Amino acid sequence: MLSHLLHRAGIESVVLESRDRDYVEHRVRAGVLEHGTVDLLAHTGLGERMRREGLVHHGIELRFGGRGHRIDFPSLTGGRSIVVYGQQEVVKDLIKARLADGGTILFDVKDATPHGFASDEPSIRYSHGGEEHVLACDFIAGCDGFHGVCRQSMPRGTLCVFERTYPYAWLGILAKAPPTHDELIYACHDRGFALYSMRSHELTRLYLQVAPEEDLALWPDDRIFEELHRRLETADGWKLREGPVLEKVVAPMRSFVAEPMQSGRLFLAGDAAHIVPPTGAKGMNLAIADVRVLSQALAEYYASGREDPLAAYSQTCLARVWRAEHFSWWMTSMLHRAPDDDAFGRRMQRSQLEYVTHSIAAATSLAENYVGLPFED
Repeated sequence: MLSHLLHRAGIESVVLESRDRDYVEHRVRAGVLEHGTVDLLAHTGLGERMRREGLVHHGIELRFGGRGHRIDFPSLTGGRSIVVYGQQEVVKDLIKARLADGGTILFDVKDATPHGFASDEPSIRYSHGGEEHVLACDFIAGCDGFHGVCRQSMPRGTLCVFERTYPYAWLGILAKAPPTHDELIYACHDRGFALYSMRSHELTRLYLQVAPEEDLALWPDDRIFEELHRRLETADGWKLREGPVLEKVVAPMRSFVAEPMQSGRLFLAGDAAHIVPPTGAKGMNLAIADVRVLSQALAEYYASGREDPLAAYSQTCLARVWRAEHFSWWMTSMLHRAPDDDAFGRRMQRSQLEYVTHSIAAATSLAENYVGLPFED
C-alpha cells in the first residue's frame, strides 16, 4: 500500500517480500475494513473489485443472555459503515496495481537487513535468485511484521516497549458455508467468547475463546461446531449454518506497542510497531493508517524538502495507535471470560454490556471507534 501511494506521488520504491506471490495472495487474514480504509482504497484506484465483492455492514450485534443487541453504525456515526473484504483480496488488488504501473516487487527475498539508516545513505542487503544484492535508497520502511528484522535492527536503547499478554486465545476456523447472518456477531457467553464473521458469500469465519496453550488435536470439527452452537445461538431460534472446515488455527492474543516508530531514516509501520487483540478489528486498518501518514510525509519531503512531517511520524501515528489499543483492549475485556473470573467480575461485565446496548452515548462510542476515527491530514 505504501508503494502504491508513493507511486501516485511520483516517488519510486522497491518492495522486498520474503514470501512467494501465491502465499501472500491466499493467506486468509483480517477482513474488516474501516470506513476511512475503504475510502482510501477507492480514491486511489483500488475500489472496483472491493465495491463489487466486498460485504457492506451497517452494524454489529452483541449477544449475551441468549439475546442479540444490534449496534447501528450509520445512525450513530453520521452514515459511516464498514466493509468485509479479506486482507488477501486487498493484497491481490495492490499487487496487480503495482505491477500494472511498472512497480518493482521482488518475491522470495531472503536475509534482508537494513543498514546505514542513521546516515543519509541507507541501504538494504538481501538475497534474491541465489545472488546477493545491495539496494541503495533514501528511506527504509519496515513493514515486515512483528517478527521482522527492521524493529530488531534499531539501536539498543532506542525503543520503549509496552506489552500485555492475554490469558486466552482464539480458535479460528474458515468454513465453506454461506453466512447465516448478514453482520458480525460478538457473543459473551458463560462458556467464553465467540465471534461469527464471514469472508465472502460462500465462506464463514468463526472463532471460539480457548486457552493459549490449547491443543488443536482436541478440537475435531464436530466439537468446534457444537461449542459454536452453544455460544452463538439465541432463544429466538437462530441457528448457525455449518460447512466443511477449510482452515483451523489457534491464535494467541496480545497488545504491543514500540515507541518511537522511527530511527533515523528507518520507519516502522503496521505489526512491526504495534499489535492489537483482534476483537476490535484494527490490525490491518492501523497498518494502512501508518503508511498513509508516511506517504504524505515523504511526498512533502520530496516536494519541498521539509522534514518536519517525517520527524513527527511517530507522534502522529501513535495517537491513533493508542486509541485503537484501548478500544481493542476494552472490547476484549467486555466480551471474554478471564480464567480467574468470579461472580463479581461477571456482574460487572454484564452491566457494561447492558449499558453499551441501551445507552446512545455508549453505543456511539463503540460505533465511532469500530468504523474508524477520521483521518487528520
